[in-house]
Amino acid sequence: MSQSPSTLPSGDAIPPHGGTLINCIAPPEQAQELRSKAEHCPILYLDERAQSDLEMIAIGGFSPLTGFMGREDYQAVLETMHLANGLAWSLPVTLPVSSEVAAGLKEGQMIALASAEGKILGLLELTEKFTYDKTREARQVYRTTDEQHPGVKVLYEQGSVYLAGPVTLLQRDPHPLFPAYQIDPAQSRQLFRERGWRTIVGFQTRNPIHRAHEYIQKCALEIVDGLFLHPLVGATKSDDIPADVRMRCYEVLIEKYYPKERVILAINPASMRYAGPREAIFHALIRKNYGCTHFIVGRDHAGVGNYYGTYDAQHIFDEFQPGELGIIPLKFEHAFYCTVTGTMATAKTSPSQPHQRIHLSGTKVREMLRRGEVPPPEFSRPEVARLLAEAMREQGSP
Repeated sequence: MSQSPSTLPSGDAIPPHGGTLINCIAPPEQAQELRSKAEHCPILYLDERAQSDLEMIAIGGFSPLTGFMGREDYQAVLETMHLANGLAWSLPVTLPVSSEVAAGLKEGQMIALASAEGKILGLLELTEKFTYDKTREARQVYRTTDEQHPGVKVLYEQGSVYLAGPVTLLQRDPHPLFPAYQIDPAQSRQLFRERGWRTIVGFQTRNPIHRAHEYIQKCALEIVDGLFLHPLVGATKSDDIPADVRMRCYEVLIEKYYPKERVILAINPASMRYAGPREAIFHALIRKNYGCTHFIVGRDHAGVGNYYGTYDAQHIFDEFQPGELGIIPLKFEHAFYCTVTGTMATAKTSPSQPHQRIHLSGTKVREMLRRGEVPPPEFSRPEVARLLAEAMREQGSP
């Protein structure tokens, strides 16, 4: 098995994290040979998150990682938010299996990685297997051991052994839903170069876009060359709005309300962890690998429930040395519709009092849709509101 880290093309505005954009996709001339080899290897069936992680490692989204973490990197990330070599990294990227499965595998062995349906996706060169403390990981990564937290719930239900080692993706398939928006890091960097963008701001969301999102994106667009809209389409909570609906909302909004030549829409195939502050760092580093120089961090980034403070995801950036992350966070306060000025604003720009502000969130809009209510124009553009309402009716929600 081989991995072939690519070199960074000249002219990029920002180097990838660690300096090299990783590429662990098997070249066509090697793929068939590796596929034949995989037929004689033990098979490990991956869940949706593991498949996303395999993909993100292979395309360079998780650069400098070339595989699933070993014990040394794992422990360093938990304790210091850095890899063992000292490079900033905030979340473990690991491959859990049951102790029974792990017992049948030997270090040094090649393992075929397959989808739940049995399709061989790639290979893992098993260099290490180790047990870990789930409670400790929950406390360090999620700041809670509460099983109601979706990330903690996944952690507690997964296997008790981690497998580590470099991976190879056997082929890059078109995304089943969004092939036109499947833009990998090497491609996004090329697009930025072609457009002459030297400063690019990335935006992460798992929710449908609303007026507050639009406001902070356009504020950011005032100071950079381009906007990279990068909604996450990997595994999310069951009550999140489906990815295809969210993407349609972006399409209609860009068509009518954005300067098309200054915006690129692409999918982020990663899965959500709901790790709040640590995931904000993780999301920033991913966008750095895609070529972004700036990253928007808003209210309760990657949060869920009441587990994190409103601006904890912004404060965590201050725990790193200046310039250490290599990407500039743009920190925005909670935006709202100001009834005094009739515009979107934040407390920094609005003369209104709290009772004169309309605050709506992704959670609130989901609740409205379930009740059969159409989000008001102060929250969503009418085209987006109609799309969301139609989607909820199609799902048969009351």
